[in-house]
Amino acid sequence: MADLTLRQVKKSYGSVHILHGIDLDIKSGEFIVFVGPSGCGKSTLLRTIAGLEEITSGELNIAGERVNDVPPSKRGIAMVFQSYALYPHMTVYDNMAFGMKIAKEDKAEIDRRVKQAAEILQLTKYLDRLPRAMSGGQRQRVAIGRAIVRNPKVFLFDEPLSNLDAALRVATRIEIAKLKESMPDTTMIYVTHDQVEAMTLADRIVVLKDGHIEQVGTPMDLYKKPGNLFVAQFIGSPAMNILPATIVTAGKTTVVDHVDGRKATVPIASQGAAKGAAISFGVRPEDLFVANGKDYLFEGKVDYVEQLGEVQLVYIDIGRGDQPLVAKLPGNVEVKRGSTLKLNANAEDLHIFDGAGRSFAHADAVAEAA
Repeated sequence: MADLTLRQVKKSYGSVHILHGIDLDIKSGEFIVFVGPSGCGKSTLLRTIAGLEEITSGELNIAGERVNDVPPSKRGIAMVFQSYALYPHMTVYDNMAFGMKIAKEDKAEIDRRVKQAAEILQLTKYLDRLPRAMSGGQRQRVAIGRAIVRNPKVFLFDEPLSNLDAALRVATRIEIAKLKESMPDTTMIYVTHDQVEAMTLADRIVVLKDGHIEQVGTPMDLYKKPGNLFVAQFIGSPAMNILPATIVTAGKTTVVDHVDGRKATVPIASQGAAKGAAISFGVRPEDLFVANGKDYLFEGKVDYVEQLGEVQLVYIDIGRGDQPLVAKLPGNVEVKRGSTLKLNANAEDLHIFDGAGRSFAHADAVAEAA
């Protein structure tokens, strides 16, 4: 069991600054996922925790011990890399046991731990196989098993599923979720660019951008109450529709004027913003539905339809020129290209952001917590 704390952790390569003062508390037993676009610093942050990258400044503590200058082998961590990095001439058993053999641990203890890990990962019948005789998903499980046998305080996963095809990613993701359930006291930190992995695996998600933490929260916190425009559009697929708008009425609820002078009442306080202030107005594609009657938020011509079976993505020209509105509608709703469509959304599913891109709703949540 291990808590992790990072205080003002910075990482630079000469004059190039990668991490800009990371502050983060990770509780023992949590499954934390780092997400963000390429180059945001998520893998670098993971590698500083592992000790593979030296911290330029700041402090990292694992289980109450400052580990800035502690070598990786002494930190009580085990890392699973994007590459399986298995020894091709060794059996699955020997690959999993190798680290313990190097540490000269007792043979009986090695055997016990390897067989226990193999049982957890459903690898028992493959222990005598060579890696080349296994699928990509099975090899990744061997790499995970090699980490498990070390009985670490903290597991680190660096995009472990990115080399797998779509079906294997789903299957292995489920295996990792089951692994966490079987090891509830073990802290796990997982890096991915795939928000589906983040949403399905994480206890909490850390969203990074340009070496800064944008927001930390549970998957549904980030989905329902994104702290800013970046998080709003990064979490969720397709991305949230964002439109320019103006405040018409400020107060405990906010009335906004958006495309073609249409108004929407949003049950979120305007946080001191005045009438006439330019803001951003957001709604997720899956929260839109076909309007019946005169009450609707958007109207436009259907430009394109992506039929996915259960659902369809409908791209609608609402006259704003730069990009269409995207709606995620049930697959059995008849939508024809070129037809006019009216769409609505429930008031509680609407979002507003100030001129700097900060969510008004997130400010409400912070005020309530205080």
